[in-house]
Amino acid sequence: MPATVVVGTQWGDEGKGKFTDLLAKDMSMVVRYQGGHNAGHTLVVDGEKFALQLIPSGVLYPYIVPVIGNGVVVDPFVLLAEMKMLQRRGVDTSNLKVSGNAHLIMPYHQQLDALHERHLGKAKLGTTKRGIGPAYSDKSMRLGIRVQDMLDEDIFAEKLHTVLSHTNKVLTKVFNRLPVDPDKLAEKVLSECLDGIKPLITDTVNLIHDSLEAGQHVLFEGAQATFLDLDHGTYPFVTSSNPTAGGACPGAGIGPRHIDRILGISKAYVTRVGAGPFPTELFDLDGDRMVDIGAEYGTNTGRRRRPGWVDAVMLRHAVRINSLSEMAITKLDVLDTFETVKICVAYEIDGQRVEKLPYHQSDLHRATPIYEELPGWQQDLTAATQASDLPPNAVTYLRILEEQIGIPITLVSTGPGRQQFLNWN
Repeated sequence: MPATVVVGTQWGDEGKGKFTDLLAKDMSMVVRYQGGHNAGHTLVVDGEKFALQLIPSGVLYPYIVPVIGNGVVVDPFVLLAEMKMLQRRGVDTSNLKVSGNAHLIMPYHQQLDALHERHLGKAKLGTTKRGIGPAYSDKSMRLGIRVQDMLDEDIFAEKLHTVLSHTNKVLTKVFNRLPVDPDKLAEKVLSECLDGIKPLITDTVNLIHDSLEAGQHVLFEGAQATFLDLDHGTYPFVTSSNPTAGGACPGAGIGPRHIDRILGISKAYVTRVGAGPFPTELFDLDGDRMVDIGAEYGTNTGRRRRPGWVDAVMLRHAVRINSLSEMAITKLDVLDTFETVKICVAYEIDGQRVEKLPYHQSDLHRATPIYEELPGWQQDLTAATQASDLPPNAVTYLRILEEQIGIPITLVSTGPGRQQFLNWN
């Protein structure tokens, strides 16, 4: 029962969408297992750019069944808008399936998200204000509304009344905002969304297992990345779910024995959006060049990403957390013009060399990177399609990074296009 998980190994924006799209061509099904529309996947096909938020990358292949799993939180308005965008551009979305157990993001979740972030002031987390956290919070409090609830208007309205009896007190008494009318909201959601979403709703657990048991290949993709994981990331500057590989199990309804390949995705450097510790962060011209050349601005938000040199300490930890079998490196071409490139191989904390990620947040904030500095290749890699096309300095960079993380690098991206990659090992 061949299942593959694709997971980000940094703070997101590693280019997971490109390699998910690459692997998807050999799959029967691509399953998104957590997160919401706060994570964008950008794909470039024949020079045309597709920015996806909720729909799995496999939607671009007409023979693939894209599945939004139970672990995802779904804004129905965003989902329908994304479907319409794809349809306008000639992409068939008729195969799309949505778990009836996935939870819905409602407008009041987005309102609460923005209010909480503003209330935190200087301590704000840097959320996308898309309502992800409040939706997962309602899910944990057993106040959430699921996709399947839309199929019964009475249940949908009843659940809205229940959750808003609590949420309206927060809106009015804490934030001095107007209450939300549950009946009006129910009418709006059902009248504008039900017809479009109803044909997509299904029992995705059995759908996935039927595919696996038939010997078909299934790809599971997470949003965000390892160090934004609610349990294993740089808390509290994290997302509200588990994007690590293990999250595919509860997020899609499979057991770990089904998974036989786990591919980690890392940039040749690293970026981060929002607040939180970042040992290799750059505040100099090198960082500005990474941002400019790599177009490091959020797919959904447009926010400038914080840049830094690749951090092998983080990647070694990501290998352990996710049980990675291999690594793919993206955006190697962004470093083409650099005279020197650096790999963080350890930290210095209070005068001590540390080669494992410190568990205590205060230590991570004090960590100073220890770099291995290498000569750059200063050669355009965008036309490279096989390992022999790479200049010696680029090969050295990849080999040292591979040695540092302890697993093979198997794929290398040399540009944004679908065909701009090479097999490494």
